[in-house]
Amino acid sequence: MSARTRPRVALAALASVALAVLPWSAARADPTATAHLTGTLADGATWIADVPDRWNGTLLLFSHGFGPTVAQDAPSDAVRTELLSEGYAMAGSSYDPHGSMWALNSAELDQFATLDAVTAKIGTPRRTLAVGQSMGGLVNAQIARDGAGRVDGALGLCGLVAGGTDLDNYQLDAEYTIARLLLPGQDVDLVRFGSADDAAATAGKLTDAVTAAQATPRGRARIALAAAFLNLPAWAPGRDRPAPADWAGQEEQQYTWFAQGILSFVEGGRFAMEQSVGGNNSWNRGVDYARLLAGSAHAPQVRALYRTAGLDLRADLTSLTRGAPITADPAAVRTARRTSSAGQGLGVPLLDVHTIADNLVPVEQERRFGDRVRTAGDGALLRQAYVERQGHCAFTTAETVAALHALEHRVVTGHWDGAATPAALQRSATALGLDGAAYAPYRPARLTVGRDRPAPPARH
Repeated sequence: MSARTRPRVALAALASVALAVLPWSAARADPTATAHLTGTLADGATWIADVPDRWNGTLLLFSHGFGPTVAQDAPSDAVRTELLSEGYAMAGSSYDPHGSMWALNSAELDQFATLDAVTAKIGTPRRTLAVGQSMGGLVNAQIARDGAGRVDGALGLCGLVAGGTDLDNYQLDAEYTIARLLLPGQDVDLVRFGSADDAAATAGKLTDAVTAAQATPRGRARIALAAAFLNLPAWAPGRDRPAPADWAGQEEQQYTWFAQGILSFVEGGRFAMEQSVGGNNSWNRGVDYARLLAGSAHAPQVRALYRTAGLDLRADLTSLTRGAPITADPAAVRTARRTSSAGQGLGVPLLDVHTIADNLVPVEQERRFGDRVRTAGDGALLRQAYVERQGHCAFTTAETVAALHALEHRVVTGHWDGAATPAALQRSATALGLDGAAYAPYRPARLTVGRDRPAPPARH
């Protein structure tokens, strides 16, 4: 602990009883000074916290996304800097570092334990808001479901809110389509990876197949079919958005996502999830691929490209349906349902924000999640907002901070009062004078996943 930090911590301990009225400390000579705190939880997870001298009384509990299990307390350095300047304190854990990077077995419990550890040091906040990004958006949705009395509200950023099994299933559909239609007769392992190297080998085979297929109209049509099952947006970074009926232009931008290595991320994530849930929690035996495509927003594009290529779409879909062999491991499905899902209800207000062209966590996940929340009777607690931009978690600092302010308004007043509408969020973000904003009205299409029933029994 530095000499600058010691007096802050000591003063916090002396003043802890008064923190609910005058958080962290009285005004200091340096209004930008911040204390950085660290600790370790019982399962070995580490936590960090940053607390400004002029704390405004709100503590943000940040859940980080998929990747190394390293403690984080903000979605970016720029967001941390802005929020500290506004007086917010921030905390977050690594999750259990001894298991998979898909750390959903421990993440929610580690976040609550972090909250206990931090408040033991700095005192009770006026309010606590959960914030989560990507995979951490799923953790955040679980906290919003279970955390009444612990947190007062939640902000989800590009959250994987449809859950781990939906994710693995629609990704499996795309992988299977590539393997069966672009690598016919080849043995490609799609599930139950024995190692990260096995997952990487599959990603390499599938990516090479897509690269080769892009050279022909027939290949491009089949890439578009796989992209439809992957819920892959037809708008890539650094590109103008294709026209609604520019089918070739849409496929070319979907191919850009493949060329940038999305399948390496997908297969690496599958290996991590299989580690976490103890087996394969996805299946395609019994899936009707013609029906699946019919429900996709990309179906007109796929049909048009198949016609242009002179390919029989019905024959390909029939081949996919009849050849689908993969069954799930029932115990893995049960574990994933317990650890890696959300949407059974909400205990506190939740504002979810998503870019409309997210390649890794498709925006359609928000539609599926919202339907589940409304079915549970908690729709009044949920608001969802959208940013017109390409990329995963590609938010400006202004967009993130404005969303936090809208959530805090809901918590303080007990009403949304229109604070989370696209127009209100855009005004709020623009007024910050930071780095711009692109909130816009939007309604996601339905998630193309086609599995509303339990997994069929495994073959023996």
